[in-house]
Amino acid sequence: MKTSYLIATAASLFLGLFAQAHLQASQSAPAREAAMFQIPLTSRTVQAVNYEHRRGSTKVDFVGTDMMPQATGHAKVESGRGTMEIGAEFANLERPSKFGSEYLTYVMWAISPEGHAVNLGEVLIGDNHRSKLDATTNLQSFALIVTAEPYYAVHQPSDAVVLENSVREDTKGTTVAIHAKYELMGRGGYLPTGYQFDPVVINANLPLEFFEARNALRIAKSEGAEQYAGDSYRHATELMDKADQNAIAKPIDKKSLIAASRDAVQTAEDARAISVKKMDEARLAQEHQASEDAQASARAQAEAATRSKERADARAGEAMQQKARAESDAAKAQTDAAKAQADMVSNQVASAAAISAAQRETEQAHFAVLRAENDKTILRTQLAQQLNSILQTRDTARGLIISMSDVLFASGQYSLMPGTREKLAKVAGILLAYPSLNIEVGGYTDNVGGDAMNQTLSENRAGSVRDYLVQQGVASASVSAKGFGNTMPIVPNDTSAGRQQNRRVELLVSGDAIGTSANTTTGSLR
Repeated sequence: MKTSYLIATAASLFLGLFAQAHLQASQSAPAREAAMFQIPLTSRTVQAVNYEHRRGSTKVDFVGTDMMPQATGHAKVESGRGTMEIGAEFANLERPSKFGSEYLTYVMWAISPEGHAVNLGEVLIGDNHRSKLDATTNLQSFALIVTAEPYYAVHQPSDAVVLENSVREDTKGTTVAIHAKYELMGRGGYLPTGYQFDPVVINANLPLEFFEARNALRIAKSEGAEQYAGDSYRHATELMDKADQNAIAKPIDKKSLIAASRDAVQTAEDARAISVKKMDEARLAQEHQASEDAQASARAQAEAATRSKERADARAGEAMQQKARAESDAAKAQTDAAKAQADMVSNQVASAAAISAAQRETEQAHFAVLRAENDKTILRTQLAQQLNSILQTRDTARGLIISMSDVLFASGQYSLMPGTREKLAKVAGILLAYPSLNIEVGGYTDNVGGDAMNQTLSENRAGSVRDYLVQQGVASASVSAKGFGNTMPIVPNDTSAGRQQNRRVELLVSGDAIGTSANTTTGSLR
């Protein structure tokens, strides 16, 4: 069965020597920096079944997804004591390389209702494109899927889902269906952006495990394992060298070659996982440092702004006192003028002079109030410049509006991308210096999809931004979030460019400190 698969694969791909493939792998691009790496993840929902303890055997079918609709299969699930035995058979599977040069095999997964994925084993294409796999799991409630993978020892399913289980009328299990939502590694998630991954050169005389090992080692190197998991990567390289020696031996000992190749696959996958974890840790550390730096800078600027505001408040208070005194003097002058009506002719010039002086003092007090308002305007301009250096910010009658486009979120999702969190961390660092300000977060979508879906997506995106600002230290009482769905477009949704402008999240910053107060009854932040 395995030999037929290798010959079919060799016929579909270009032939060459495995030594040439090894040279291509060793010359591939260097590992990327930790801050530049983020695995793209997508979500998918599949129906799961509670097979119940020691219920006996039952069957479920497999149906092909849109990626391979002609694929079919079925599985027998035996519920025993403490374990579930699964016997699966599949038909009409095409070669996995159709999804990308890095995909060499298939893997069957058990998905728990909580979304935890368990690798049940490798599915190899046999004669007539048929395959069988026997496996066990200690899960009691689970769904079954089959995905295309670069090698058998992966820890997370890719988004190349070709088969999903389908509950039959005679399937034994709970009557209430469980829908398990699980995360998938996006196509190209094993390779960094711009990384040139040369196709694996298949030699029909060598087992598939040998080429999976070479795939695993190249993917581990592309994801920084040489830098971030040096010991494990070197061990995987030594195991690959051992497999190379077995491959060129005459005659070839296929059992020893397969054993060495599987060891290399497992060690390379461990090195890749370690590297990904360390790069994530480095990225989070950079985000944390960026947030602290932004907060420190904002605090220094806020302290200067606070001192300026205190001086402005003092001048405004003094101006009000001067105005009160001036008004009192004017009243007294008018009283004196009334009492001196009998002597009006002789005192007219003096009275007029006193009234004129009082009016000048009133004007001076008015100008002092204007200066205080001007100080608020200066503070507002400084804040707008700080925010605009991070995200597009515009000044409106209601306050400062910070705009975030939908490209800062995963497509159709509301989880924040790493770049989004970094920018929001800097924004939070600035806002922390102005505790009296109010922040209203609004989410908007285009008109693609249903109104209810768009409303929920806009609310979730606005809520994600609000929660992240609160996590960064912004007082929760000063931050609110609301979704407006597709009800508030800023341009018509007739073009893709227009729809992209309408997919956005906006932050309205307002408060007396910058001379504005938000109108909370108005729907749009525009």
